[in-house]
Amino acid sequence: MRRGFHSISHRLFVLFLFCMSAIVLIVSLLYYNRTTEQFHAKISDLAQKNVSQTVGLFDLLYKGYDSLSKTLSNNFDVVRLLNEKTKEPAMEYINEQSITNMIGAIFYSRDDLVGIHVITDQGKIYNYGNYMNVVDPDYAKSEWYSELQQSSGKMVWLGVFPHSLIDRNESRPVFAFGRQIFDLNEHKPIGIVLYETNPKPIVAALDNLKLGPNSHVYVVAKGGRVVSSTIDPVTVDTNEKLPHIDDQKNVMVEQDKQRLIVASKLPFTDWSVVSVTPDKDLNVELVQMKKFLLYVVSILIVVSALIASIVSRTLSSPLKRLIRGMKQVEMGNFRGQLNVTSYQEINSLVASFNRMVLQIEELIERVKISSVSEKNAEIYALQSQVNPHFLYNTLDMIYWMLDEKGDEQLGEIILSLSHMFRYSSRWVEGAEITLQEEFDQIVHYLTIIQFRLEGRLQVDMGISEEWMAIQVPKMTLQPVIENAVKHGLEALGRPGILKVDAQADGQDLRIRVADNGRGMSRIELDRLTASLEGKRSSGISSSKKVGGIGLLNLHQRLKHMFGEAYGLEIYSILGEGTTVTIVIPLPAGREEN
Repeated sequence: MRRGFHSISHRLFVLFLFCMSAIVLIVSLLYYNRTTEQFHAKISDLAQKNVSQTVGLFDLLYKGYDSLSKTLSNNFDVVRLLNEKTKEPAMEYINEQSITNMIGAIFYSRDDLVGIHVITDQGKIYNYGNYMNVVDPDYAKSEWYSELQQSSGKMVWLGVFPHSLIDRNESRPVFAFGRQIFDLNEHKPIGIVLYETNPKPIVAALDNLKLGPNSHVYVVAKGGRVVSSTIDPVTVDTNEKLPHIDDQKNVMVEQDKQRLIVASKLPFTDWSVVSVTPDKDLNVELVQMKKFLLYVVSILIVVSALIASIVSRTLSSPLKRLIRGMKQVEMGNFRGQLNVTSYQEINSLVASFNRMVLQIEELIERVKISSVSEKNAEIYALQSQVNPHFLYNTLDMIYWMLDEKGDEQLGEIILSLSHMFRYSSRWVEGAEITLQEEFDQIVHYLTIIQFRLEGRLQVDMGISEEWMAIQVPKMTLQPVIENAVKHGLEALGRPGILKVDAQADGQDLRIRVADNGRGMSRIELDRLTASLEGKRSSGISSSKKVGGIGLLNLHQRLKHMFGEAYGLEIYSILGEGTTVTIVIPLPAGREEN
């Protein structure tokens, strides 16, 4: 797929298709953006007109509620009876009945009234509406009561509430308003009157502002409180943050990617009417236009693809003929000559290719002659080699002769030597074996060494069974252990200890070979470390090859196979011993287990 994409045919096709599609998309986007701006401008103008009509409806409602509120506050008989003080129970009862009857007359004059409540400054309450009134004892501490007392005789719209403000038995949603009751003779307030009506007329007036099925209209007080909404009054979120218009503005329009907000201030109060229309209602026509543009753009892109395909094939056809000729050469036909007539550049390429084929044919003949000579030399070298099986058989024969004579110890030495020769002779460059095989090889080697040192060497092999199946390069342990015996333990005049263990360290396995031999001085250790890192060495004996595989050779093999982070780490103290750590990576997943 990648090679096909890099062909000239595909490149030309993609280039033409991209250019033509880009032009179509740019023109479509410009048209869509221009249409969107015009559409949103029309929507904003329509919303402003709807706001003006809604303000007019609220003005009519306000005048009606204002007239209703004056029927009690301006009633001379009600004011007189509220001011009249008597200690006679009969007269007090008659006054209360008279006030209640006058309130009832007003209550039954309208169908939308839910309740009328008159509260005097002396705490006397007259209710009409619900049959069993339960007055809230904490009404005097409420915000609405304070607002009515500070109204100075003007009607106050309190807003829509999910239930009555004062009657605990009234659970229906209400629209509340009220005003103070004044004694005109003494020019002082003597109480307040609270009206609670059905909120449907307010909600119906707000519906005039809805621009879509998902639009919502709110009446917002000066502090941002939602007074009324087209949503069910019980579920109105009074904490929703909505804009409030300044006194200097009459109408405000805000639009973003999510919604359109149109607001207007009511002339008779400090409230604002806010219409919130989500983007999905505004963009119904835009979505249809977007689908139409999508269909048109898709068709144009298909047409562009056809044109681009025709143009690219016209330009790439001579090159495909050249490629077919080259395929023949690739299959081994070096005697064919390409004959392609095309553009000047392609003709030059064909001529160069024909010259290259002739040169390759001549080189192949030379390689054939050289290969025959090399095979003859290899046969001669193989014939001159000693057959290793003769050596294995001879060592086995010596072992059985010693076994017949009862010299078991020397027989074991010969048998270990035979195993070592067999293991070492099966050498393949870069071969990997298990740590168990390396461990078995070291056991044979140490059998010979312990015999040679006459029991002066104590060996502690502490490698756990869980690491024995790990793959390691061949001849990983023997050079390190052989170096420890030859340069650290063999020259000791006291018993020596050789410890071999392995431990996981994160994602690495650290195989440690430690001895208590003569160790190295700081200068010798620095030289050896520099030699391992590829710097110039001053002839450190321990870096020389042992049996053909030395520490430097092993360090370089580990780095080559596993990376620069792996290899040998050497720590030594003169007179105390040397520790060589072989660091190799653990197989994937072993460190998690």
